[in-house]
Amino acid sequence: MGAYTMPCFLRCSLNLLVPVMILAAPVAGLAQSRTYNLGTPLTQDEIKSFDFMVGPEGKELPPGHGTAKEGAEIFAKQCAVCHGQNGQGGAVQRLVVGSPGNPHRGPFKDNEKSAVSYYPYPTIAWDYIHRAMPANKPGSLTPDQVYAVVAFLYYRNGIIGETDVLDAKSLPKVEMPNRDGFVPAKPVWPPDPKKPSWY
Repeated sequence: MGAYTMPCFLRCSLNLLVPVMILAAPVAGLAQSRTYNLGTPLTQDEIKSFDFMVGPEGKELPPGHGTAKEGAEIFAKQCAVCHGQNGQGGAVQRLVVGSPGNPHRGPFKDNEKSAVSYYPYPTIAWDYIHRAMPANKPGSLTPDQVYAVVAFLYYRNGIIGETDVLDAKSLPKVEMPNRDGFVPAKPVWPPDPKKPSWY
């Protein structure tokens, strides 16, 4: 009886498989390293600078102030390219629904929920703009500029007057037109007849 001879297709497969395995080993090691060698880890101070949020009571708001007139100039330079003139819609989201002296009180359609008058608390706009705007350089606005832009948007939405000054004390007191337009976290049953049906 003669010795077993491996079929040709199996020999050819093994001959190809061994070099492929040898070449694959360094590639697997490279996949675990930083491919482009870009970026640096954040320091603890940098992490802490992101780690805050302005709540509904506004206790975390910094000193500063701003008016709608001051905010109009900042908005035209920093925001209008995306949000359109006076925030009424541009390449991105519409921020204004309603008009000075005539706030939109709902219901809000899907394309209107980006307007600041949809927010239940007045501090939400300040917190978001301070953290994330302008889109090309987030967090670059000073507290005074953020107060001014928020004042401008609230004026354009009919929420405050044109000469009202927003600061750490006055901003949390602003009455938002849609503050009761949200389902409460803890529904009450049976509903109180003086409250909306979802309570």
